[in-house]
Amino acid sequence: YADDCNIYVRSHHAGERVRASTSRFLTDKLRLKVNEAKSAVARPEERKFLGFSIANDGSERRIAPKALDKFKDRIREITCRTRGISLQQMIADLTPYLIGWRGYFGFCQTPRVLTNLEAWIRRRLRLYLWRQWRNGHNRFTELRRLGIAKFAASVAAGSPTGLWRMSGHPAVQHALRNHVFDSLGLPRIFMPVPA
Repeated sequence: YADDCNIYVRSHHAGERVRASTSRFLTDKLRLKVNEAKSAVARPEERKFLGFSIANDGSERRIAPKALDKFKDRIREITCRTRGISLQQMIADLTPYLIGWRGYFGFCQTPRVLTNLEAWIRRRLRLYLWRQWRNGHNRFTELRRLGIAKFAASVAAGSPTGLWRMSGHPAVQHALRNHVFDSLGLPRIFMPVPA
């Protein structure tokens, strides 16, 4: 039996007709129960199928908004700023989830969504480290250790700006560039297909 399926037709009227005949076939001939609450006739971009939605012209597979929200909620849970673990442990906790998620959703045809999610995850990790460094002295020391100039490090370390805004500060981003997270084993979500 089919757990979930989509049928695409040219018009709304044809969709209503096909839905009625398909429901009748499933209930009368196959004696299966059709969940009317989940059944609908709608445009392709308004429906999700196994975590994906299809563009109106059928040109690309997109990750459904609900699947993205679920992903972000799980990442927020793993990268919670009050967990009190090392960055290496946090990345170790993230790794199996990111690899599994990439295996399922990685073949979507909207790479910008994936690269934006990668940037968002790295920013959450920068926020976590910035909070772990706690005070201006430690922050200054760590920024200097990571190669930031003395003046830029002192400006960033002494800033009263909140944690999220500081995670996007140029000095913090320069100190904790993408290759730092790559070297710690953070997997990439977007894997470009070789030409």
